[in-house]
Amino acid sequence: QVQLVESGGGLVQSGGSLRLSCAASGIIFSIYDMGWYRQAPGKQREQVASIIRGSMTNYSDSVKGRFTISRDNAKSTVYLQMNNLKPEDTAVYYCSARQSGMIKRSWGQGTQVTVSS
Repeated sequence: QVQLVESGGGLVQSGGSLRLSCAASGIIFSIYDMGWYRQAPGKQREQVASIIRGSMTNYSDSVKGRFTISRDNAKSTVYLQMNNLKPEDTAVYYCSARQSGMIKRSWGQGTQVTVSS
């Protein structure tokens, strides 16, 4: 069984920072590609950042330069460092895992991030 547990969400003021964590279990973490997604009210879920093939990273244009994704294979944990947060970053953030070469994704339960003006 795959289990992904996000943490670190909360309320932060505009311009502030927050770090999200996603602890994975039930998988061989090192062979999984990891990603962060978010879904704001009334909007589609969108990919925010991903880290694949061990170290290659990708970011959506809206967060590039502000967010950083990283992973610690020894801890089976992926992080999302969010700096210079904006109200439009407000959303539920989800951690996702996909085994390299596979289609199926696993999802965490999500953690709420709210950025006040």
